[in-house]
Amino acid sequence: MRVTAGARLLSLDAFRGFAIAAMLLVNNPGDWSALYAPLAHAAWHGSTFTDWIFPFFVFISGISMSFSLARRGRVDDRGALLRHAWRRGATIILIGLLLNLFPFFHFETVRLPGVLQRLGLITILAAPIALWCGWRAQLAVFIGLLLVYGLIQSCVSVPDAQGVWHRGSLEPGEDVGAWLDRALLGGHLWAKSRTWDPEGLLSTLPAVASQIAGLLAGRWLARRGRDPAEKAMWFMVAGLACLWAAQVLDAWTLPINKNLWTPAFVFLTTGWGCLVFGVFYWLLDAAPLPRMRDAMARRLRPLVVFGMNALFLFALSGLVARLLGLIHVAEGVSLKAWLFAPLRALPVDPRFASLLFAAGFVAVFYGIAWAMWRRGWIVKV
Repeated sequence: MRVTAGARLLSLDAFRGFAIAAMLLVNNPGDWSALYAPLAHAAWHGSTFTDWIFPFFVFISGISMSFSLARRGRVDDRGALLRHAWRRGATIILIGLLLNLFPFFHFETVRLPGVLQRLGLITILAAPIALWCGWRAQLAVFIGLLLVYGLIQSCVSVPDAQGVWHRGSLEPGEDVGAWLDRALLGGHLWAKSRTWDPEGLLSTLPAVASQIAGLLAGRWLARRGRDPAEKAMWFMVAGLACLWAAQVLDAWTLPINKNLWTPAFVFLTTGWGCLVFGVFYWLLDAAPLPRMRDAMARRLRPLVVFGMNALFLFALSGLVARLLGLIHVAEGVSLKAWLFAPLRALPVDPRFASLLFAAGFVAVFYGIAWAMWRRGWIVKV
């Protein structure tokens, strides 16, 4: 059955669509060695546009959880809601593991962490907080998680992969999270690092804080008696305040770092999340003129279409990207290399050719998203 525009928050779908389109773009360049700086992750400390995208999904997940639990809570008890959230989280984790196993299913070396695994795990961990905690308790948990994580990373001594002990070191493979991952997940970490993982166990704590930030945003959106334009304005104010806090934390405590998901990184990405969502919310749901909202809904429809099946599209894109590298059209020539060859031959900057391939990948997936939207297909987990 087709879901009507009025049955969903268009701004949230548009923000989700913006995030999935950006994720597809940065994850599928024609050549990983030819990237514009904003379309590559920061080497270690610091951040780029690419580093914000996954936290945007986490922030959106928190808003969606707040809305979903509030809507279902009218007819379901909290125990049933918790079981539903845990089943959803477990399903997302399973999908992530299956993608990591595909196509060879080498269980002895498969990477256990991953983007979907983290999304599923924080869904499981955040659900009880969403169900049993008011906004003050959620804020307290948010602050507590960041404090505990910061203290652990700053004060606990651990050995690195060579057995050299460090305390408070945040260099690759030397922090407490890297030690914990090696101890519990050794042999099942990110193949490019092997001694640490960007979606490791310890950094799940501040990732849950990012989800709680989304929960708090969802509670604010759901408040009755507030003008939508006022809500949009306060999203802007909150976003700027978080960006200021991120700079303070970056200077005085743990630096901004996506791989470690530091408290400064939580505030940075929450701040940008509030600003970007605030713009979408004002344009699509809060602008005082109905004609303006209708006009923006038409112009931003591609993002809304992307956002209706974001999780399915992300999982499918990972599968397709894997197949493009595995399928060979000639000896030593993968399907991806064959498709990229005409763009590589163009008399343009190699980075632009690489970007063109990524844009084509996004366009193909928009076609899939549009076909699903036209038929009213929404894949739910």
